[in-house]
Amino acid sequence: MAKIDLDALSIEELAALREHATDKLFEKVAARRAELEAELEKLAQYGKPAKKTESAPVAKVKKTEEVREPKEPVAKAA
Repeated sequence: MAKIDLDALSIEELAALREHATDKLFEKVAARRAELEAELEKLAQYGKPAKKTESAPVAKVKKTEEVREPKEPVAKAA
């Protein structure tokens, strides 16, 4: 793949590049989705039918560790 000097591109050229990349990405996602759906159809004959979902799966967001306030110190019995 040819390297592109992004610093040398104008805003219009960068926007066009972004749109082209987005279009290509959508094409690849659609092709992969079709492959996976065809595979699910094949697998469905061996057991339960696959669930059809209307929406795309949502990526799980990692929980950030919350800052925990220290608990009150417990007095030890002597």
